[in-house]
Amino acid sequence: MTTVSGDAGSSTVNAVNVPDGEERGQSSARGLVLVIEDEAPIAEVERLYLSREGFGVHVERTASAGLAAARRLRPVAILLDVGLPSDGAPLDGATPDETRLDGTDVCRSLREEGDWTPVLFVTARDDEAERIRGLELGADDYITKPFSPRELVARLRTVLRRSEGPTEAGCVVLGPVRVDLDSRRVRIDGDEASADVPLTATEFDLLVFLARRPGRVISREELLSSVWGYSAAGGTRTVDVHIAQLRGKLSAGLGARLGPEADLIRTVRGIGYAAGVPGPAATTDES
Repeated sequence: MTTVSGDAGSSTVNAVNVPDGEERGQSSARGLVLVIEDEAPIAEVERLYLSREGFGVHVERTASAGLAAARRLRPVAILLDVGLPSDGAPLDGATPDETRLDGTDVCRSLREEGDWTPVLFVTARDDEAERIRGLELGADDYITKPFSPRELVARLRTVLRRSEGPTEAGCVVLGPVRVDLDSRRVRIDGDEASADVPLTATEFDLLVFLARRPGRVISREELLSSVWGYSAAGGTRTVDVHIAQLRGKLSAGLGARLGPEADLIRTVRGIGYAAGVPGPAATTDES
């Protein structure tokens, strides 16, 4: 693999030859990907492979600059280095906390602002606790350094497919939860006046997959294969983390409607999960 060193700072590069520093987020057919990476050789490899796939690419080297770019450019996805150093650089209008951002803080800030742009974490630490922390912050997927650039692009495409959603119209109903497949909105009791349940692209697809199979026990391995699109060789903990996040968001929306003991997504010990309004026991039969 050939890598090319780059200068510090920011650059926007599209599938065609565009000079560094020129922002053309709409000129590439597949949209703009924001890369937030402080290691210039890695950022350059990401840029090269993404641009070959038809994406525009904007690179930032620091967390605060990356957060500002995410707010300004509205990319279709973000590749975010978890291990970004705290840069301490002040931002115009930034709060004191935003002058000491690291990689995870970028994702947290975006999610708190209601920005659900797909985020793929890139981390040098192959540590379960680190991966879980990233997923709990709202990341859609993660990849560990050193990585295959082709795998990185493949995972990004998978995340984007999830965020774009299915082409068919219609809805899936799970108890009081209504999932609109066309608009990718999740509401309680189908109440148009109520706020959407804020789900990431992965959480949405996980909910749809479970809701379409009410009462059926689905293994973690099947969920990882069907929703994430890859095998369980790296472990299934990511499934548990996303289920916990999904449950928390649904519970916050439901309030006390189903009672304190109710759970629309049940854990089946040693196997996986089953969706359905509390009632008869779930089965492992195909449906």
